[in-house]
Amino acid sequence: MIDPKILRTDPDAVRRSQVARGEPVELVDQLIAADEARRSLIASSEAARAEQKSLSKQIPKASADERAALLARTKELAASVKQETAEAAEAKELFDTLLRQLPNITIDGVPEGGEEDFVVLEHVGTPRDFAAEGFEPRDHLEIGEILGAIDMERGAKVSGSRFYFLTGVGALLELALVQHAMTMATKWGFTPILPPALVKPSAMEGTGFLGQAAENVYRLEADDLYLVGTAEVPLAAYHSSEILPAETLPRLYAGYSPCFRREAGTYGKDTRGIFRVHWFDKVEMFAYCAPEDAEALHGRLLGYEKEFLGSLEIPFRVIDVAAGDLGLSAARKYDCEGWIPSQGKYREITSTSNCTEFQARRLDIRMRDADGTRPLATLNGTLCAMTRTIILILENHQLPDGSVRVPEALRPYLGGREVLAPNA
Repeated sequence: MIDPKILRTDPDAVRRSQVARGEPVELVDQLIAADEARRSLIASSEAARAEQKSLSKQIPKASADERAALLARTKELAASVKQETAEAAEAKELFDTLLRQLPNITIDGVPEGGEEDFVVLEHVGTPRDFAAEGFEPRDHLEIGEILGAIDMERGAKVSGSRFYFLTGVGALLELALVQHAMTMATKWGFTPILPPALVKPSAMEGTGFLGQAAENVYRLEADDLYLVGTAEVPLAAYHSSEILPAETLPRLYAGYSPCFRREAGTYGKDTRGIFRVHWFDKVEMFAYCAPEDAEALHGRLLGYEKEFLGSLEIPFRVIDVAAGDLGLSAARKYDCEGWIPSQGKYREITSTSNCTEFQARRLDIRMRDADGTRPLATLNGTLCAMTRTIILILENHQLPDGSVRVPEALRPYLGGREVLAPNA
């Protein structure tokens, strides 16, 4: 959640953020009204309590007539304090409920608008000219079936639509990507973590995934637990209700976990292959830092994503995501979109978000420095989403016979293999 003080000191900044996101500005006014009502009721009840205390001291010295009047007044004040305290509690409950619905305040410079209003920041690499090479590129599923790497039919038989098996070189390719991603992350100073894939409601709520993203979350009702859609959730909750010494920041974690998503609202979209599925594995970067260091660290996370994609020799572009396409917690997000030859367009492959103090306030994570204790900032970034990265490798490095050249960076993790070939 945002710092409530901002609603009092700079409500227009919150309104501008809501407008940029395409969210209702009325929510800001409702919050301000609830906050003012709560503070007014608290002030009124405290004034009544003070008067009640003062009058109580006068009662022993008062005459009989005066005592009766004083007792009547103190009784009246006691009832007023009780009522106003209850009303203040109701106003606080309303304020807290509304505050949890309010998205993070976007950072200045984030593009306004919706999904299609992003700004392209740069292109890295050049897509292959398959026509010049004399063949039509196959899509990842056709290549995966030629290689015996992807089995959608049995995935659907066992688990339903949007499930799959990675088999043979497909499974080996994922394991190679995991090793490569974790090796690079460790080199950059990240601590590898294998987090739980089931979390309590407090972890899911604290990271902002039970708001606008709730329809895409799997819940185990009998256990009151949630399947995570990203390792961001358990990594964010890892230090919940803790105070971290400033000298230990930034803390960098790289988590490898399965990710589960209902993909609600995507009926008919990307139904072929493994681009949009209900389960996939991912290596996720997560960082805790002082709020004043968050924007610089955000740039570092983006740099790590670019370096990883570059090591796989994949053409991609970087976009500054528009405010209306940000999640509840993100103040700014950069996506790297990889080139998919069979579709002739760039598609999202990684994201990195600066969540400023938003998640830390919800999860009660603070830092302690020379100035005292205060909320810190959290950031996250995809290093390798396995299925989409496999798509990009298969399609961008395919050869005319359906085999696939292995990027040099992955060869050490595949026994030195230079080509993935049918029946190899």
